[in-house]
Amino acid sequence: MAVPALARSGSASAPRMLQIYLNDHLAGATAGVGLARRMAREHRHSAYSGELTRLKAEIARDRTALLWCMAALDVPTRRYKVYGAWAGERLTRLRPRGRMRRRSGLNTVLELEAMRLGVEGKALLWRTLLAAAVHDSRLETGHLAELLDAAGRQLATLDSLHARAVSALVSPAGAPEPRPEPTPGPGPG
Repeated sequence: MAVPALARSGSASAPRMLQIYLNDHLAGATAGVGLARRMAREHRHSAYSGELTRLKAEIARDRTALLWCMAALDVPTRRYKVYGAWAGERLTRLRPRGRMRRRSGLNTVLELEAMRLGVEGKALLWRTLLAAAVHDSRLETGHLAELLDAAGRQLATLDSLHARAVSALVSPAGAPEPRPEPTPGPGPG
């Protein structure tokens, strides 16, 4: 899905607090993309592969959508925040979680929880921008609503992955990893 062009009306830049808010979310989105890429790569041969690969692509698209919103609102990117988030995400890889040479199930559980927190924050971002769109025609409400709906689906996927990872973590040693649950599609509406 391509990010649609955002309508512009006037060239006034966003208020300072909104600029800080959006740059903070951009930093979080940068860390989230890094985490999603790493998880998809590390689980490419597991039962989580398909869902994590899809999440990785969606999270990267959402970051691009945020950049479009920032451009539409004339919000400059604070690169130091982006680089700091990028470096911080990489530093989290250094923490041992029960095993020194290979991943433990605890890594997966904690990383899924971190991704879920990021997606919850992103959903709140889209809600905030929807509220701002009422007063600023440079933001496209239809696209923001789609992004909010996508965040809801991402949360459902992460909840399913988390439940499976927790089950694998607490199951007796040697028990097979649970099979993937179907991802819920859009319901009747």
